[in-house]
Amino acid sequence: MNSFHYAFKVKDIESTRKFYVDILGCEEGRSTETWIDFNFFGHQLSAHLSDDIPPLDYCGKVDGINVPIPHFGCLLSPADFQKVRQQLEAAQVEFLVKPQERYKGQTGEQHTMFVFDLSGNPLEFKSFKDDNEVFSS
Repeated sequence: MNSFHYAFKVKDIESTRKFYVDILGCEEGRSTETWIDFNFFGHQLSAHLSDDIPPLDYCGKVDGINVPIPHFGCLLSPADFQKVRQQLEAAQVEFLVKPQERYKGQTGEQHTMFVFDLSGNPLEFKSFKDDNEVFSS
């Protein structure tokens, strides 16, 4: 699978570095005073300073919980999902959607959790029981 690049807005570099490097364990790439890159589980994130971060639109639903759209995240292996969960819990990051299992016994069975980074950007992490069912209906 090809890697993606995603550029997004953050309120400051230091708290962004804390969340992505210290909490999630991402490797830091290039940076300046106004942006910072991360290896986000094999994908390139580029966080850019902005004073204009729009309000979130909670128009999505995950098991009856309103979640903001847009959001981004990553599909992880079961082991990586548990590792990220433990890192988020150890850092006392608040979950919008607590780690849970969805669609048990059905096509697309998965674990999911939903958090915000320290700039308020929404992230969802998922782990599918069967990676061949990621795009199944």
